[in-house]
Order: sequence, then C-alpha cells, then structure tokens
Amino acid sequence: MSAVLAPWRGVSRTVWILAAARAINRIGAFSMGFLGVVLTVEFGASLATTGLVVALFGLATIPSRLLGGRLADRFGRRRTIVLGLTACAVAQFWIAASTTLWSAIVGAVLLGLAFEIYEPPTQATVADVTEPADRPAAYGLIGAAMAVAGVLAGLLAAAVSHWDLRWLFVADAITCLACAVLIIRALPADSPRVEQPARGMTVWRDRRLLLLLASGTVFATLYMELLIGVPLTLLDQGLPQSGTGIILAVSAVTFIAGQRLQPLRLDDFRAMSIGLTLLAAGLIVCAFAHTLVVFVLATILWSLGEMFLLTRYLTQAAGLAPDGSRAGYLAVFGLSWGVATTVAPLVVTRLLETTGPEGLWLINAAAAIMLAAVQPLLRRRLARA
Repeated sequence: MSAVLAPWRGVSRTVWILAAARAINRIGAFSMGFLGVVLTVEFGASLATTGLVVALFGLATIPSRLLGGRLADRFGRRRTIVLGLTACAVAQFWIAASTTLWSAIVGAVLLGLAFEIYEPPTQATVADVTEPADRPAAYGLIGAAMAVAGVLAGLLAAAVSHWDLRWLFVADAITCLACAVLIIRALPADSPRVEQPARGMTVWRDRRLLLLLASGTVFATLYMELLIGVPLTLLDQGLPQSGTGIILAVSAVTFIAGQRLQPLRLDDFRAMSIGLTLLAAGLIVCAFAHTLVVFVLATILWSLGEMFLLTRYLTQAAGLAPDGSRAGYLAVFGLSWGVATTVAPLVVTRLLETTGPEGLWLINAAAAIMLAAVQPLLRRRLARA
C-alpha cells in the first residue's frame, strides 16, 4: 500500500480530504448515466424530448461552473463547495420525487445549474494549499480517486439498476450530502475576509488564459470523444459491451499506476507534449483494433497520456491566476469541458457515419499530434502575453 501511495506522500491533508469527498460523490454519480433512461422509461418521454433535456442539462452546467468560481472567490471555498453539493442533492431528490415529465425536466435543468458549482472551489483549494511544483501530484491524487470511484460507480449501477431507476437519484443525493458533511467537519472554515479579485484584472481580458482555454478545449473534446466513441466502436466491431467496463477499469488502474512514472518536476508544456503523443498513439492503435486485447493496449497508452494532461492543464490554469481570482480562472478554464460535452457527441456520431471507426480515431490522433506540436509555441505565447 505504501508503494501505491508513494507519489502523494507530500500532499497536504486538505487535498486528501477533497480527494475522499470527490470519490464519495463520484461513486454516487452513476445516476447521471441513467438520466435519459429515466426520462424515457419512467416518464414516457420521446427520444427527441429526452435528447433535448439531456442537452439542456449539459448547457446548464456552463453557467453553473462560472457561478461556482465567482461565489468561491467572493464568499469562500468551503461555503461554495457545501452549497454546490447541497443544491445537487436537492435537485436529485426533486427528480426522484417527480410524478410528471415536466417536473422531472425542471429537476434536470436545476441539477445542471448546480452540478459544477463545487468544481472551481475544489480545484482552487488544491492550488491554495499546494506549492506550484507539487500541484501535478495533488491534482493527480484527485484524478486517481475519481478514477477508482468511477469503476466502483459502474459496479453499483449494475447492482441497483434493476430497481425503480429513480432510486439511483436518491442514492446520488445521499452521497452529495455525505460529501457536504465531510467538507464541513474536515476542512478549515473560510477566513472571515475573503480576498477580492485583483483590481483591474478580469478573467476574460487575460489572453494567457484564453490561449490555454483554446488548447484545453481541444484536449477535452478528444477525451470526451473517447468516452462516447469507444463503446460505439466496440459495438461496431461486434465485441461485447462488457468490454467497456473492462476498458474503464484498465484506464483507472493505468492512471493510478502511472503516477509513479510521471516526472513531476518536468516542465508542464513538455509534459503535455508527451501526454498528447501518448494519447495520439493510443488513438492510432484504437483505429485498427479488432479485439478486446488490442483495445486494452490502446487504453493503456491513452490513459498514460491523459495522466499527464489532466494534471498539467489544471496546474497551468491555477498558476496564471492572481490569488484573489483563482477560482474564477479555474471556472473559465473549466468551460472547456462544457464545450467538449456538447461538441463531442456530434463529432463522434458524424465521423462514425461518414468515415467509420478508423476515420474517427485517425482524425482524433491527427488533432492530438497537431496540439502536441504547438505546445512550444503556446509556452512562448503565454510568456509574452
């Protein structure tokens, strides 16, 4: 066990608490994968209506993240995390208790508006209590905890999904409240006087952040296309859908084990170039995979790449921000995931229809290689901006 935890021995107690809270919440978050099923099965929504509602949920997460960043910088990290988790629980109880489709739709939109509130203050807190050189390890711990919890979430989903599906939202709401209690009891209280953003500095005028946001959006889209496209590719290849669970488990194990191999003192942009190259290699293998064993090999490659990228992008975004605006900066940078969640399904389905799996993954690999090639330029532009 000590060997497994070695990369995070110097990480502060606060980060460990946040990692535990996020893992608990992630274990309960399996309900989100069933939102469309609940609307269709339990409330009789048409496929068109279900697709619209799920899209509205995704769009609502964008202002949710911005709100989380603003509240965290204005009123404190702990208060905002607790508010976001509690609001998620209320919305999930609303969906579970709904008796009409319209009520469930309102609950889904409210859940979207609450869903990302706790993300910016969580990421900002990690940066607040960690030295810049140690932030890749700290963010890696959060990512590892969520990866393990994601696998457990899939197992729980399989175990309880034969009940009334609305109970999934009850379970998720309970985990949100459990996280809120853990945060209240374990994290120190916010200081009475929360720092205000630096005078004259607005997030949207910082060209460095906008450049990083553009780069991060491309990566986030590639990441989301993997999550959406791999199950569809397995189906196209006639492989069992249980393979998706195996791939998720391999990805989580690779992410955790790879933390010991990651040179944390490596320059962020060089690390991101390495990560994008590994991601591209995994995508190329995926393009020509026809057996589950080869897909597992591809998974190991792209998961190692994601290990570099998820931690280093957050480290860079946190490092750009003035102390009083860190949550706001991370909230804006996090919009990359809202855009990716909206764009990725459209890209995956379109490319699968027109080019097949080979075309989908080779085009994605080309995008990853191009993004790796511009990392030195991005570093110089950020230094000049």
